[in-house]
Amino acid sequence: MVKKSAASGDQTRFDAPGQSPADASEATPHILSWLRLRDDSAMPIYQQLETQLALSIQEGRLQPGVTLPAERYLAEMLGISRTTVQRCYNALRQRRLVAGAGRLGTIVQPDGAKLSPGMDRLRGFTQEMAEMGRQPSARILEHAIVCDRLIASIFSLPSTSRFLKLVRIRYGDEIPLSYETAWYSLEAAPFLEQADVSSSIYAQLAERRMALVFCDQTVEATTPSTFEAGLFGFTEPVPCLLIKRRSYVRRDLMVEYVEGLFRGDSYTYRIRLDA
Repeated sequence: MVKKSAASGDQTRFDAPGQSPADASEATPHILSWLRLRDDSAMPIYQQLETQLALSIQEGRLQPGVTLPAERYLAEMLGISRTTVQRCYNALRQRRLVAGAGRLGTIVQPDGAKLSPGMDRLRGFTQEMAEMGRQPSARILEHAIVCDRLIASIFSLPSTSRFLKLVRIRYGDEIPLSYETAWYSLEAAPFLEQADVSSSIYAQLAERRMALVFCDQTVEATTPSTFEAGLFGFTEPVPCLLIKRRSYVRRDLMVEYVEGLFRGDSYTYRIRLDA
């Protein structure tokens, strides 16, 4: 039998192993007081849960920025399987009502939470986040000086050319937004071998009077791998945007090639087309 609801006055907190009561979502007792799940309905349990949570978000009962209860704990309190809660949360993500925020859990999307950067001018991730009022940060997964024949061919350089390679997760307000691999030509910008990779590479280029003058960029839809989905906090793959960029400091001098995977539930790109 499904637990149809928790009593209105229930102040139950989660005392499961690994999580103290203080760690549980503040929204949990509130949600448990009004959820009504029926096991005699033709509608599957996960759809009942999705419908009620979606309506609560749209009506403002669940405010933007609220963290939803962890899947395991909500399942335990409702007497349903964790898979059922996962299916519900995944459906809400597909509807862009919530977003997986990695270690922060699943949060209700604020109004305008979808990032809508224009594609009409060249700027880096750090500048983009600052212009949108978000705090940028990054976690470096790989920092190396490499020789790579394939990458050298992209730059139209000899196979023995050296590159600064960076693999990093980039965050906005501590939410993982992109996973990127970037290569920088050390022939074009030798100083990058000793660069502070925790700060903006574009800003460091500009300080050396090597500001980017243009880039060639492609955007395509893709499905993240299991590893990439885990980085974004997805329990199952969600469509993402794969952006490939070749950046130049002169018409004939390419300095950067980057492949960035951007989460599809947080990004929508806009472009102005004039007649």
